[in-house]
Amino acid sequence: MNVSVIGTRGFPLIEGGVEKHCEALYPLLRNDVNVTVYRRKPYVNNGYKYDNIKFIDLPSTKIKGFETVFHSLLATLHTLINKPDVVHYHNIGPAMFSPLLKIRRIPVVLTYHSPNYEHKKWGFFAKTLLKTSEKIALNFSDKIIFVNKFQMQKYSAEIQKKSVYIPNGIKEPVFSKNHNYLDNIGVERGKYVLSVGRITPEKGFDTLIKAFRKSAPEGYKLVIAGGVEFENGYMKELKELSKDMPVIFTGYVYGDDLAQLYTNAALYVLASRNEGFPLVLLEAMSYGLDVIVSDIPASHLVRLESEDYFPCGEENSLSEKITEKLKNIQIKNYDLRAYRWDKAALDVADIYDQAMSFESGRLYRRQLYENFNDK
Repeated sequence: MNVSVIGTRGFPLIEGGVEKHCEALYPLLRNDVNVTVYRRKPYVNNGYKYDNIKFIDLPSTKIKGFETVFHSLLATLHTLINKPDVVHYHNIGPAMFSPLLKIRRIPVVLTYHSPNYEHKKWGFFAKTLLKTSEKIALNFSDKIIFVNKFQMQKYSAEIQKKSVYIPNGIKEPVFSKNHNYLDNIGVERGKYVLSVGRITPEKGFDTLIKAFRKSAPEGYKLVIAGGVEFENGYMKELKELSKDMPVIFTGYVYGDDLAQLYTNAALYVLASRNEGFPLVLLEAMSYGLDVIVSDIPASHLVRLESEDYFPCGEENSLSEKITEKLKNIQIKNYDLRAYRWDKAALDVADIYDQAMSFESGRLYRRQLYENFNDK
């Protein structure tokens, strides 16, 4: 089976939830599934090879709002020439071009990560386009994978009939014995609050910084680990908010540096206003960190205690939670058995089989109809 993947900037070592999802999932697929991943040249890190994965690096831009559209169109046109057995789109924006694949009767699988049109960074035109893309993607996909079951439940019975909930997985944590990175950024082991994510408004870092200022935990620092792409204005706002505060912006972190941050944090905070399925929360939980999370549907996809939640956007409540949790720092033992990448890989391969069978059945029924009419 040959599967083409469209909608990720690529992997390995490229920041983003979809990118982490793809990097973890595709190397674990069955041996009979050959994967071609369309990557965006400006983001590519060379030097990594996978047995069952081939990369095709196409031109792209880094222009906000145009990058995804341009690259997804190129990739879709390329698949029309190659005609793989299945095309797997990630997210609703890239899948706006899925109707083109019906020209060559290529089965389409969609993974719905999040309703992008809810993100603050998009203007009216972009949100309208994304909502239109959503309708196209849901209707022209043969099978749909939702990483958020609450999102799946919003749609009609017809859409849910061809949909399945497959949660993201989590890798085994690699606890780091090193502390050189912590020394470089100027933090002590066990003396900082950690939050990880790309610097965008929906991640709620502004709420976190305001809450941290009010809680003013003596001797603690706040570490925000994530890169900036288009949101330079938001980053400027965050730096203004954190003036004269012990707040450290690390930029994009991966590998042992990220492991050091997770291994030695006192507390993890997810202040997001909007999430699909927060992989970074799973990562923090896998390291046994006590957590505080905003009370949004996505944060209820994992099992937490009621005291771990705060009302979304309410800095006073978050401030009180931080103060309370730092008085009694705990190592938690979460049950994460439901979040396994190997299980997700088996389920996704089954979805590919179903999509191919569905298209084969449709062609067979059409042939019967045409034969009947000929007679």
